[in-house]
Amino acid sequence: MQQANAVVKGDEKNPYTFPKLNAGELEKPYVASKGAVASVDSSRLLDDKDRKQANSTRKVEDPLTAKKAAVEKQKATAGAEWYNLPRTDLTPELKRDLQLLKMRGVLDPHRHYKKEGGKMQAPEYSQVGTIVEGPTEFYTGRIENKKRKKTFVEEVLSGEQETRRFKRKYGELQDKKGSGKKAYYKALKAQRKGGVKKGG
Repeated sequence: MQQANAVVKGDEKNPYTFPKLNAGELEKPYVASKGAVASVDSSRLLDDKDRKQANSTRKVEDPLTAKKAAVEKQKATAGAEWYNLPRTDLTPELKRDLQLLKMRGVLDPHRHYKKEGGKMQAPEYSQVGTIVEGPTEFYTGRIENKKRKKTFVEEVLSGEQETRRFKRKYGELQDKKGSGKKAYYKALKAQRKGGVKKGG
C-alpha cells in the first residue's frame, strides 16, 4: 500500500506543499449495489470465531446449583491426604465380602482377631484392589488362574469344599443342641440295639 501522508513538494512558483489524498488499496465493501437493490455479503460480517460461537448453544448454569455440585464432587473423595479414595459403592458382592470380613474369626481356628460388636457398617470411603504378583516371585507362590476367584466369599467357599470344616462344625453343633431331645434318645436306642461285642 502507498503511504497516505505522502507530500507533494512545492516549487519556486508555488511554495506551499499539499499531502496526497491517496488512502491506498481499500477493503472490499460489505454492501454491493446492483441497480436499485443493495445486497450485503453476510460471510464477511462476522469472524469465523464469532460465527462459531453464535451458531453453538451456550450452557447456562445456576450458580447455586453449580456450587452445590462442586461441593458434592469434593465430598466424593476422602481428600488428597487419603489418596483421593472414592466414596464406597456398596454392591451386593462387596456387602457380602465386608460381612465375611467381620466374621473372619470363624474362618481359621488358629488365628484370633479382635472382636467387633454391632452390625456391619460399610466404610464411607473405600476401594477394592487386586493383588498382582511380581515377575520375581516364584511360580509356586502364585495362585493358578483357574483357582482365582472374583470375590472373597467365592474364595472362602472354594476352600470349604476342600476342607469341609464348616459342615463338620455344623454337625457337631447340631448334635450338641439336639442332646436330651427325642431324636437324640432314638438315635441312642438304635445304637444300643446293635449290641456291644465282648472280648474284642
